[in-house]
Amino acid sequence: MSVAALLEARADDDRPGLRSVDGGRAWTWREVVAECAARAAWMASRAGRERPVHVGVLLDNLPELVFLLGGAALSGSVVVALNPTRSAAELAGDAERADCDLVLTQPRYAEQAAALGLPVQDVDGFGGLLAPFAGSPLPDTSAIGPATLLMLIFTSGTSGRPRAVRVTHRKVVVPGEMLAERMLSAESVVYCPMPLFHSGAVMAAYAPALAAGAELVLRTRFSASSVLPDVRAHGCTYLHYVGKALSYVLATPAKADDADNPVQFAFGNEAAPLEQKTFGERFGCFVIDGYGSTETAISLAPDPFGPQGALGKLADGIAILDPATGRPCPPAAFDDAGRVLNGDEAIGELVNTADLGLFDGYYKEDAPDRLRDGMFWSGDLAYADGDGYIFFAGRSTDRLRVDGENFGAVQVERVLAELPGVRQLAVYGVPDAASGDQVMLAIAADAFDPEAFAGYLRGRADLSPKWPPRYVRVARELPATASNKILKRRLAKDGWRTGDPVWWRPGRDLAYRPMTARDAADLRAEFERRGRLHLLEGSG
Repeated sequence: MSVAALLEARADDDRPGLRSVDGGRAWTWREVVAECAARAAWMASRAGRERPVHVGVLLDNLPELVFLLGGAALSGSVVVALNPTRSAAELAGDAERADCDLVLTQPRYAEQAAALGLPVQDVDGFGGLLAPFAGSPLPDTSAIGPATLLMLIFTSGTSGRPRAVRVTHRKVVVPGEMLAERMLSAESVVYCPMPLFHSGAVMAAYAPALAAGAELVLRTRFSASSVLPDVRAHGCTYLHYVGKALSYVLATPAKADDADNPVQFAFGNEAAPLEQKTFGERFGCFVIDGYGSTETAISLAPDPFGPQGALGKLADGIAILDPATGRPCPPAAFDDAGRVLNGDEAIGELVNTADLGLFDGYYKEDAPDRLRDGMFWSGDLAYADGDGYIFFAGRSTDRLRVDGENFGAVQVERVLAELPGVRQLAVYGVPDAASGDQVMLAIAADAFDPEAFAGYLRGRADLSPKWPPRYVRVARELPATASNKILKRRLAKDGWRTGDPVWWRPGRDLAYRPMTARDAADLRAEFERRGRLHLLEGSG
């Protein structure tokens, strides 16, 4: 059970293995493994006495990332997946905590890489360094096993500091073999437009392609308008997505022949129920929306015959618990329109009560907020119906996911801490109509200047692209406990449905305007249209 063993099984395989739609190049599996072996020899030459080399990658979906991942698998080295959407300061902290020895990058991220204080290698000149290792044989992998560390992938926790999740070989092999067995064959073609610095693409695109011996088709960066042309041009039978990706594709102009394509399965997570249904009907494929996180401590199997939007069924060792009491939450009760009537009681935290699943811990860090009493607390809220089907109900207020990016509210609060004229502030997540969350800010202030606020955001180099608030609530005082801790749960429950003035930016630009009653009604209608109204009614 190792990625190394899967690669060794492909060493003499002359079927298509990897294709770059942007670069116009293709490799057989035999050629892919040979490229991986060269990287393995290079990595082994850089290993220290104390530990294997840690190679940071600040890359889009380039073929080099696949070769480096394979090289690490064969040599026992570690690839550190750095997220280019983070600020330079965050990236430097990530690289330091992950013990990066050097960083491989591309021209578009050269400035960010230069700020890391590490040796930097541009991918365009990497061939020269590899030349002495070309043609290297497969190394001895007898010491590499399921628990061998392969990657470090960052996710953000409620503390506000990113944590490096330990991605071992088994963490990649188990989902890869499971998905390959259910949805792929050696003749399948896997389309991967999602970033490989996220665990989703590694475990649900790269891994199953490798396990099945199917071709892996990479697009450097996701493009909604390119999905259908790509899958048609390259015969892709399996599509991996995350979050709003399906929504973006559905927003492209519909054509009568959209279903004339080879895709059989679209597999991912966090698509709204309406998007799942509409995408499957429009493009003629099965959409399977699962539950997953970088930690992979909880696995749920979607049931294609279950209720629309269900993540799967409660199984042995998986429970929905009240985070305050630790007791199981009762099943949800629904009205005739399918709305949850007892959200306060039924909605709790999704917990693995039996073990840690595929979670092998964080790198050099404990996780008391996740690991308690031998159980894994996901930080994800959910409820179950009377038949045990689980429905996602958002995330805890200090852990947000916007456009597929996870981060902590504390990180955003630190950036906004210097806002002039603000007595108190709190950042928390509110549901997005399509997928995941949106950022909401509540401030205690006497006035709010939208242009000055937007100017402040533009002037902050440490503000990541997904962090600018969508909504701003302006109050005289924020609700707080006797010890002056702001009650974020109450704020999140209110959302923008409050008597306080709320400013918002409907589009992508940093242009805020007052939210009107009509705006709120239109938003509610959008949630209802997308099948996510329960997220509003369960939280408020």
